[in-house]
Amino acid sequence: MRIVKSIFFVLGAILLCATLSPVSRAGEEDRKTVVTFDQDTQIPGQVLPAGTYVFKLAKTESCREIVQIWNGDETQLLATLVTIVEYSAETPSKAYVLLDAHDHSSPPELLSWFYPGDSSGRAFIYPKNEREPSPEYQPELSRR
Repeated sequence: MRIVKSIFFVLGAILLCATLSPVSRAGEEDRKTVVTFDQDTQIPGQVLPAGTYVFKLAKTESCREIVQIWNGDETQLLATLVTIVEYSAETPSKAYVLLDAHDHSSPPELLSWFYPGDSSGRAFIYPKNEREPSPEYQPELSRR
């Protein structure tokens, strides 16, 4: 009888631990997102040629606003960018990026990136001399 109670206690403890453990999905921690641009796209400091890229949050403990942009097969890091948090009115069901094509003589600029299931995205920071925002785009940006 004592052995049966011990077995039930151990099984109950295992079940409780399994129930309370956090569920993680691939790419959720680093927010890995594969993006394909059909035209050249400007990011702060450079222009990405049309193609496939991988966006990830950098693996740092102190700052979750650093975004890394890799080539499509993740063999070359193309950019490491500091961003600020931008909030969406709705939580997206799919990952998406916002582009601003304010000047048709230059490639559209990457403004922000949103991950599915998260209403907070990452807005890219452009130096004042590199970017003049279009009058139509007025994001609500918040800092943590």
